[in-house]
Amino acid sequence: MPRTKKEILRHLRSDIFCKIGVSKTHGVGVFAIREIPKGATPLRSLRRHKEVAISMKELKRLPKEVKKQIEIFCFIEDEVALVPSIGINSFDMAVYLNHSKQPNLKFKRNGSLEALKKIRKGEELFIDYDISFGAIHTFK
Repeated sequence: MPRTKKEILRHLRSDIFCKIGVSKTHGVGVFAIREIPKGATPLRSLRRHKEVAISMKELKRLPKEVKKQIEIFCFIEDEVALVPSIGINSFDMAVYLNHSKQPNLKFKRNGSLEALKKIRKGEELFIDYDISFGAIHTFK
């Protein structure tokens, strides 16, 4: 769906809070480029896509390197991986969020991320993987 200049400018003014950067915690991370208020949704995107449910049985025939990417970047539950309908060569910045037991973001029921506290400019954003994803599934 094409966006108007007004919609793009509103998004740039209101929704852009983060960048990808070098993390002291683990390789690559997500960092605030300006203060993020508590309760804000700092990784809101204009890109909309659905996820396609693919059984682990169907995925077993994929190259092992591709299966590893699905394990890392896709939600897997009850022997089903939810793969973005746009494929896995296009990812949301959220896939670069690192883990912390003192996270400053949490997932909401609708899948968006919410700031648990005010996040300062330059601060790295974290989620708690154990709470966000539960048990990690791996191909057997």
